[in-house]
Amino acid sequence: MTGTIQPHTFSPRDLVGGHIAIDLINTVTARDAEPIDWLDGYPRLLEWAALTGHFAPAGLTALRRLAETESGRAELALDRTRELREALHDLITALVHQSAPAPAEALDQVEKHWKRAVASTRLTVRGTTPQLQLGVETSGLEYLNHELALQAFDLLRALPLERTRVCPGRRCGWVFIDSSRGGRRRWCDMATCGNSAKGRTHYQRKRASDTGPDGLPGGARR
Repeated sequence: MTGTIQPHTFSPRDLVGGHIAIDLINTVTARDAEPIDWLDGYPRLLEWAALTGHFAPAGLTALRRLAETESGRAELALDRTRELREALHDLITALVHQSAPAPAEALDQVEKHWKRAVASTRLTVRGTTPQLQLGVETSGLEYLNHELALQAFDLLRALPLERTRVCPGRRCGWVFIDSSRGGRRRWCDMATCGNSAKGRTHYQRKRASDTGPDGLPGGARR
């Protein structure tokens, strides 16, 4: 991604993707114009992770302490999360737009991150169900990236393409899964991109009605 890095305080309205891997993609805004990366540091990534509700507070606290003592490794972990994010964006948007073949570099990147994640997992059994388990103790500062890679792989295996959209809003380009009953959701969020588009349409119609065919106000004739 070529763009700028800008601080941002994340809020629930930033989590509209319908899946944590897609919400990660959307930590970059204005992809259709001049992209702005909201992950301006590892602490910001932790803030975003806490907001998603997908990570245990104790694990995030452990990561915050690690990052304070190993800032260099924390920045490397953030870079890898950005790398995964951009690969997922390129791959999912290509699938949505039915681009063929799928971008090889994006596929390779997602596979690489998934393999690294799997290598850090432990096979455990909960009740009678075997499962792969990740933790800060096995992944260190890469824990978020590893968990996101595993989540992304699960998403890609069952991605509902007929319901996956790229928002056409101005300075947006966010990705989201349309979970509405009718499947007609167009905007990432009606309160932002949807209302903004409606406002522009209303302004253009009003301007057209206030201007005559000869371009004079009120349709006045010479």
